[in-house]
Amino acid sequence: MANVTLSIDGKTVTVPQGTSVLEAAKTVGIHIPTLCYLKDVQAIGACRVCVVEVMGQRTLQASCVFPVAQGMVVKTNSPLARAGRKMVVELLLSDHRMECPTCSRNLNCELQKLSQDLGIRDIPYCGEKAKVIIDESSPALMRDSSKCVLCRRCVSVCQQIQKVGVLFPSHRGFKTTIGTAFDSPIADVECVNCGQCAAVCPVGAIVERDDVHKVWAAIEDPKKFVVVQTAPAIRAAIGEEFGQEPGTAVTGKMVAALRRMGFDKVFDTQFSADLTIMEEGNELLKRVTTGGKLPMITSCSPGWIKFIEHFYPDLLDHVSSCKSPQQMFGAVAKSYLAQKLNIDPKNMVVVSIMPCTAKKYECERPEMEAEGVRDVDIVLTTREAARMIKQAGVNLLELDEEEFDNPLGESTGAATIFAATGGVMEAALRTVYEVVTKDKLPSIDFEAVRGMEGIKEATVKVGDLDVKVAVGHGLSNARELMDKIRAGEADYHFIEIMCCPGGCIAGGGQPIPTTWETRKLRAKAIYDEDKRLSSRKSHENECVSDLYKEFLKEPLGEKSHHLLHTHYKDRSGC
Repeated sequence: MANVTLSIDGKTVTVPQGTSVLEAAKTVGIHIPTLCYLKDVQAIGACRVCVVEVMGQRTLQASCVFPVAQGMVVKTNSPLARAGRKMVVELLLSDHRMECPTCSRNLNCELQKLSQDLGIRDIPYCGEKAKVIIDESSPALMRDSSKCVLCRRCVSVCQQIQKVGVLFPSHRGFKTTIGTAFDSPIADVECVNCGQCAAVCPVGAIVERDDVHKVWAAIEDPKKFVVVQTAPAIRAAIGEEFGQEPGTAVTGKMVAALRRMGFDKVFDTQFSADLTIMEEGNELLKRVTTGGKLPMITSCSPGWIKFIEHFYPDLLDHVSSCKSPQQMFGAVAKSYLAQKLNIDPKNMVVVSIMPCTAKKYECERPEMEAEGVRDVDIVLTTREAARMIKQAGVNLLELDEEEFDNPLGESTGAATIFAATGGVMEAALRTVYEVVTKDKLPSIDFEAVRGMEGIKEATVKVGDLDVKVAVGHGLSNARELMDKIRAGEADYHFIEIMCCPGGCIAGGGQPIPTTWETRKLRAKAIYDEDKRLSSRKSHENECVSDLYKEFLKEPLGEKSHHLLHTHYKDRSGC
């Protein structure tokens, strides 16, 4: 592709033909503000915040969609460009509900920052307000149209990245809204609760349901024994909410902070991730040796589970019957742990801290209970947990590191890597290989299933069998794999699918923003922690071994089936 040379604010710039003015300006350190633009996902020029003056053009141009040309002269900071931007943001604010101090996106809102940067102090435009739609139907997400700036980021992510397609613009002009078909409640459509819409929303128009008050109420109730579990991805991200760079692991400090907040026990979901591998790995071996349905597909990601229930219910028998690590933890805590501590399970409250908004939905599924006792009671996202720590006046970064409580705090490196795409597959292969061959792995790192490529494939020699595996992350890639299975073109034995692009490190409840660079840094922190641990294989977890000896007896046994396995529902008619 040929290069073109142009001038931007007096600087000579040479970039490939077809580059937008916005991206060309970045190459020489010139920042043009944006709002609707989302790198690698959306460039539509809808908001007009990125307007610039291009000599020879009759009007200001949206730099995110305006291509460079040879000899072009661009002014990004001219009086006309600044005035245009300011007017655009003032118009957006004129129909925006101004409740910044009480909004969950306060101090992390792109519209708020734009207003500050542009020096907006009053709104000169008064007039009619758009119709307000507030949707609180979902256990995971809340929508407030009065804060929506019609940027369409959520639409692009839902339709292009996740290919769920429940959000889109409706009506025209001033009456335009972003929402569901016929303005149906989000709980009544095929939304999978992944929260990727909330992760890219520049304002507070889509946010996670805030359940912090429920946790405080439980902690303050003297009759309740409140335990907390933290997912693997949390340790590599929650530090960002306290000013740390992406990829900074704060595991020990996080444990100390949660203990100071009043939880009776602080446990690790990685314990039940190791437990999941024991159950899921044995389920895979059983399917392979007895002619069971193949390929078997992982069941850890609740957004993915709801997706297959809606769009591929005919393939549900391919999905592992294992509950997710979150739900396994709750089931074990309210049975095995409750017995050990002599606590009535009905007085135990299990709180989860998850990177995922869909986990809020998962814990409320009717099948996630035993004998009338819910596995998990309350789920907080990473963002909610950080807010709760701040409410408690705890300075996480100043704390000394502490260890998780036992017995449900012991874990291996295999459990840690659950957080990144490919991690569940790698953890399973580490265990399955050694269980089948009775030999030590020649190399514990399965590099072929790591990385951010949308679909990864590998063949692993396990004894006499060539085990063919695939890993997909993001639901558009899940669709591709499911279509191959439907067409009879998938000869895999095992498939890992994570709902969110990058895996749990980029879940819908993680710190905002989450970019591809952020994903890579968080993943690196996860793999670094795996390498630091003395035990890196799930079957080497001594506390999990004790659980089987003392309580469950064996993987896939009667008690394991009752507590740790579940079933799914055809939602194609929903």
